[in-house]
Amino acid sequence: MSSSEPASSHVPTPEAVTFDVDDLDADEDVLLDFYQQLGDADMLLSLAEHHTADGVHSYFVLFDRAATFGHPGTAAYRAVHLRRDTEQRTFAFEQAVLPLPALAQSWLIHRGCRPGAITLHPHLGPPAADEATRALEQRLAGDGDHYAMGYSYTRDGPEDMVTIVVLRALDEHAPSPFRVLVEEVDNDAWTYTLREGGFPSVGEALQWGKDRLAQAAGPLPPVRRTTVNKRPAVVPKSQPERAPGRLF
Repeated sequence: MSSSEPASSHVPTPEAVTFDVDDLDADEDVLLDFYQQLGDADMLLSLAEHHTADGVHSYFVLFDRAATFGHPGTAAYRAVHLRRDTEQRTFAFEQAVLPLPALAQSWLIHRGCRPGAITLHPHLGPPAADEATRALEQRLAGDGDHYAMGYSYTRDGPEDMVTIVVLRALDEHAPSPFRVLVEEVDNDAWTYTLREGGFPSVGEALQWGKDRLAQAAGPLPPVRRTTVNKRPAVVPKSQPERAPGRLF
């Protein structure tokens, strides 16, 4: 999925998101946070939604059109989980700002969304260029809670549309403890690729990302795999929002 707003020449313009909370109440602090973070719904475009049949839970993958006007490199996607108390007529929410749709899907899946229910709309961005991209996105959506966000940078200029993400494995015994994800959009073909590399240190991972932004990076090194799939005993429920350049 493109890290910039879908081009109108390629795809239809989606409608702004609707949260359906106008008739609900909330704690004063919750209301303030909600309208500060999500109140400008006209700038938030829904790429995927799932609502439970009982109306209690809603899950959203959103594209934030305002991100391109913010701090350079700012992540453009938001994962939002709404919880409604249908008897008390109140709601609560949590959200995360993330650099890739697959990471937003993972965040929602690990908050109760059915994995197959939060599929991205197929016409609201360029399609994946190959099976390697689709396979990596599927794995990230399922295993994204194995990693902590460290750094991301999104460049949405037409000459080089790229998103770089550095993740840290929560398993301290992982042979490639730092991962670099690179999403690149081919504006001419209107497709995108996603690739992954493994690094032994954060310094090497960040240096590769810096070189890529300067368009001087070599090939991504392969990710070293463990022979046994070890899952960390404790997985943090959420990661705090971090500005571009902030590490771990």
